[in-house]
Amino acid sequence: MPAASTGMSSAAAAGDDETSTADLVLPLVAVGAAGAVAGYGYLRRVRRVRDRTTPGGVGSPPPPKSSPPLAARDEQACAALVEADNRIRAARTELGFAETLFGAESVTAFRRAVREAESELAAAFRMRQRYDDGVPSEEAARGHALAGIVGRCEEAGRRLDAVADAFGRLRGLERGVSEALGVAEGRFRELTGRAGASEVVLAGLHDRYAPTAIASVTGNVEQAKDRLVFATVRLNQARQAADTGQPERAARHLRAAEGAVDQAAVFVEGVERMAAELRAAEQTVPAALTGAEPELTSAREGGALDSADDPPPGELHSRLAHADAVLDSVRQELTGGQPYDPVGLLRRIVRATAPVASGRSGVLPAAALIAARTATAAAADFVATHRGAVGATARTRLAEARRLLVTGDPADRPPADILALEARELAELDVRAHGNPYAGAGGMTATAGTGGAVLGGIVPAEDPEDGTPAGFAGRAGHPHPPAATGV
Repeated sequence: MPAASTGMSSAAAAGDDETSTADLVLPLVAVGAAGAVAGYGYLRRVRRVRDRTTPGGVGSPPPPKSSPPLAARDEQACAALVEADNRIRAARTELGFAETLFGAESVTAFRRAVREAESELAAAFRMRQRYDDGVPSEEAARGHALAGIVGRCEEAGRRLDAVADAFGRLRGLERGVSEALGVAEGRFRELTGRAGASEVVLAGLHDRYAPTAIASVTGNVEQAKDRLVFATVRLNQARQAADTGQPERAARHLRAAEGAVDQAAVFVEGVERMAAELRAAEQTVPAALTGAEPELTSAREGGALDSADDPPPGELHSRLAHADAVLDSVRQELTGGQPYDPVGLLRRIVRATAPVASGRSGVLPAAALIAARTATAAAADFVATHRGAVGATARTRLAEARRLLVTGDPADRPPADILALEARELAELDVRAHGNPYAGAGGMTATAGTGGAVLGGIVPAEDPEDGTPAGFAGRAGHPHPPAATGV
C-alpha cells in the first residue's frame, strides 16, 4: 500500500454550536508518497564516527538468569522504543496547545519533564544504534544492553508519569472544552489557509526542479487536507458532546482533533521548508564545484589526507578519477537546461570528494550540512506523520542522524545524511508492510480521514472511533506496537 494516506481539502472551522461536518469537509484526493532511495558509502567513516561515542549509564540492572532468549528481549526493546517515542511525540503536541491557552510559564514544569524524557529516550536510541552495529558483541553483554534500553524507555515514561496528573488538571478538559476548542479551531483555520498556499508553492517546485528534488514532499498538501478533514469531524463531535453534557467524550474528540491539526502542520511546513532548502542548495552548487577543485588538486599533490587515511597510490588514482567524472557530470546537469535536483547534486559532490578531501574548503562542509539537514528533516516528518506504522529501526537511524548533526563536527555530516536517508527508506517499508491502517471493523463506515489518523498514531487502530487518543499521559493498556521493520 502507498505510504501516503488519502487527502482531503477543508474549509474553515465554524465558531458556533450548529456548525455541521458538511460545512468543513471538502473532496478527497488520493495520492501516493514517493520513496527516497538512499545511497550507501563511507562505511569506514560511519563506523569510526559511530564508535567514538558511548552511551551513558544503563537504565536498569542486568536481566536475571531466567531471562528470556535474546530474540525475545530484542523484540521487547524495540517495542519499548516505539512506545516511548510515540508517547513523547504525543506529549509535545498536547503541550503546544496548552501553552497557547495558558502561556509558556504555566507549562514550564511539563516542558522540563518532556526534555528529561527525551534525554532518556535519546540514550536508549544511542544504545540501540550501537547494538545494531554489533557493540557489544558477547551474547550476555548484548542481553544487558537490551535490558538497559528497556530501562531507559521506562524511565522516560516515569518522567512523564510524574507530572501527568498535574498536566491533566491544568488542561481541565473533563470540566469543559470550550476554551481549548477555540484554540484548536483557530489553529485549524490558519492551517487551512496555509495548505492552500502550500499547494501553489509545491506546484512551483514541480515546475522548477527534478522530481527527485521534491519526492519527500510530493503528496504533502493532500495529506495535510486529509488530517484537517479528520480534525473537522472531531472538532464538531467535541462541540456536540460538550453541548449534550458528555465532557469526557468531548475531551477525547478534542485531543484527536489536536493531534490531526498538529500533523497537518508538519505536512504544510515540510513543503515550506523544502522550498527554502532547495533555494539554498541551488545557490551553493556552483560554489561547491569551485571548492572541490582545490581539494582534488591537493590530493593529486599528496596533501589531502593524514597518514592514517592515505590510500595506496592506485586507489587514490581511482578515487580522483571518480571525483573528476562526478564533477563533470554535475556541470553538465547545471548547464543542460533541464530541471535538476540541487540537494542531490550537492550530495554527489560531497560523496565524490570526501574520500580525498582535506577539509580545507569550507564550502564542502556547508554542502554536506545542507544535504544532511534536508534528508534528516524529511525523515523526521515522515516518522512523525506515520508513527502508527513505523518501527524501531527507522526511528533509531533517525535519532542517530540527528545526534550526528548536532556534534558540530563536519566529518559527521555525510554519515548523518546516509543514516537519514536509510531512516526514511526503512520507515516507508514499514508503512507499506503495515498495509491498510484501518478498514473499518465489522463493516462499519469510518469517520472521514480515519485511515490517515490511525497511520499517524493519533487514534488507536483497535478502536479509532471511541478509543483514547495519544496524549501526555499515554494510553491505558499500552497497545502493542506495529508489526514493522525492526519491531
